[in-house]
Amino acid sequence: MGLVARTLARVKPSPTMAITNKAREMKAAGFDVIGLGAGEPDFDTPDNIKQAAVEAIKRGETKYTAVDGIPELKLAIAEKFQRENGLAYKPTEITVGSGGKQVLYNALLATLDPGDEVIIPSPYWVSYPDIVLLAGAEPIIVEAKLEDGFKLKPEVLDAAITARAKWFIFNSPSNPTGAAYTREEIKALTDVLLKHEHVWVLSDDIYEHLVYDGFAFTTPASVEPKLKERTLTLNGVSKAYSMTGWRIGYAGGPAPLIKAIATLQSQSTSNPCSISQWAALEALKGPQAFLKDWVKSFQERRDLVVSMLNQATGIECPTPEGAFYVYPSCAGCIGKTTREGVKIDSDEKFATTLLQEEGVAVVHGAAFGLSPFFRISYATGSDALEEACRRIQHFCGNLS
Repeated sequence: MGLVARTLARVKPSPTMAITNKAREMKAAGFDVIGLGAGEPDFDTPDNIKQAAVEAIKRGETKYTAVDGIPELKLAIAEKFQRENGLAYKPTEITVGSGGKQVLYNALLATLDPGDEVIIPSPYWVSYPDIVLLAGAEPIIVEAKLEDGFKLKPEVLDAAITARAKWFIFNSPSNPTGAAYTREEIKALTDVLLKHEHVWVLSDDIYEHLVYDGFAFTTPASVEPKLKERTLTLNGVSKAYSMTGWRIGYAGGPAPLIKAIATLQSQSTSNPCSISQWAALEALKGPQAFLKDWVKSFQERRDLVVSMLNQATGIECPTPEGAFYVYPSCAGCIGKTTREGVKIDSDEKFATTLLQEEGVAVVHGAAFGLSPFFRISYATGSDALEEACRRIQHFCGNLS
């Protein structure tokens, strides 16, 4: 009898973490590597947020808190949902966890039984299907095609829903594609979901504030209020406030679901870091003006990367509406051979060979459930992005 649970054999380590660690190892060994794998803003956490954490430490806010969040933070989250999304939640309908990933994990573990199905559009964030598998349920992958802007068609969603479907996971703007759904596109999906009253909606809104070209963000429970009682609206401070390491995620949803999430959290991690909660409170209630400057920088980087990648032989890169990722097709490179004699027979081989020969770390599309593509995070400086794109152009231009 082996030590490791059979359940763990259903999942694999995060590919995005793996490529980021590989790039770090190569850099430490003296290689010239540009890492474009991590979904992490390169901006520092704003000073007012850091100062709020310092003040919390000085006040002695270093003890256990309520399992799923201090009352002050829950109230600020409720105010944020009302102010920015038009969603009314009571504090009993708010949960706070150690990052958005924990909130997502808790929600799925607390609600899924063996035989249940979770509908996940691909390309998807790498953790969605694996968390479903850990819960003993089955991920049902439905493709959002390149020609549809990586957005799921309502008829495809409708066809995927069976009597066993329990959740539909929705992510806009998307990791890995950056695709963001308009109000009309969301309405077409919520119209389908209204017909299937047994299906709940998990809306991952973590990239809400990172949208470009005047795009208007919205979320399913706002678009269709009749769905609010079976929707968990997930968000966090990691991306918008560059607080990835602080580990604070949150969600609003029906009180019985929130209570179930708290029960699970009480037997796993207990409360999120007390200091990080006070910092998150300042993030939500403090000045927001810096976001405009960050969004402007991200949009300039997006435009640079899209332009340069579309000049690379065999690459097709659509322009995303949000987040800080592009998801280009490398179909034009598949079947070709590098000068070193390596045959590019998959997007994974494309990514590993690009790292070995040019020192550019990207994540292959198979990790996100749709090939032949690769993901680039442009949450890094323009000079590094420009050099990385030059290396990709060089790599692709030398394939034969």
